[in-house]
Amino acid sequence: MQDSTTKRFGVSMEGNLLRKFDHLIKQRGYENRSEAVRDLVRDALIQQSWEDNEQIVAGTILLFYNHSQRNLLEELTHIQHGMHDYILATTHFHLDHDSCLELIVVKGKANDIQQLSHQLTSLKGVEYGKFTVAPVEQV
Repeated sequence: MQDSTTKRFGVSMEGNLLRKFDHLIKQRGYENRSEAVRDLVRDALIQQSWEDNEQIVAGTILLFYNHSQRNLLEELTHIQHGMHDYILATTHFHLDHDSCLELIVVKGKANDIQQLSHQLTSLKGVEYGKFTVAPVEQV
């Protein structure tokens, strides 16, 4: 049975993060925090729905990381070589002395690509990672 009634719950976060979130809310034109949180939850649920999916998808994995982190470059390379069949292209940018941004274009079964994304974004030294996906074929 589907429950369409609105439920209230509390969220705690650091003041600096909340200020940045409020700025984002204002920039995107949300009327309140609840609307923004609902959209974030919907997006997370859509992304998660691909995890166990056999559908062929194409997408990108965006990584922002500190290249000075010990063994990080070797681990990134090792993981990518192990899953090279899914990687169409990579682009690497040096942002400053320590920071790099890498964009990895991928295609394959959604669950395999999601697994690759999780492996890369969870590495120590990766400060931000984002997986975006779009279906390639209809199911």
